[in-house]
Amino acid sequence: MLQPKRTKFRRMQKGRMKGNAGRGNQLAFGSFGIKTLEPAWITGRQIEAARQAIVRYMKREGQLWIRVFPDKPITKKPAEVRMGKGKGAPEGFVAPVTPGRILFEAEGVPLAVAQEALRLGAQKLPVATKFIVRRDYEDNAN
Repeated sequence: MLQPKRTKFRRMQKGRMKGNAGRGNQLAFGSFGIKTLEPAWITGRQIEAARQAIVRYMKREGQLWIRVFPDKPITKKPAEVRMGKGKGAPEGFVAPVTPGRILFEAEGVPLAVAQEALRLGAQKLPVATKFIVRRDYEDNAN
């Protein structure tokens, strides 16, 4: 599961996810990718589940890049605990994503394979996504 090796602070404020992604919104490595259409927190478990689904469908062909990393600690208080008495203990890590953020990129597989693999991966994520193709990509299958 993805998580930072060390963090400077154990707890972080919630923050707000306003607007669209200002960075990480262009394909940088592969020819295909999935882009988020809504803001959300994506956990390390969800990223790993999507990665496994994509890699399994691609059958170890091509290459996959994960463009998000869960580095924000999320805290949670135990069930049925009264208000107050401080912030809860860290429970896991999330990657806050805003609309337009590229989550995964793929390369080295045909368009149809990449489309299906990334569709299967997107099903594991709590956001609506869109399949995108590099602008200068031409299919060599013809």
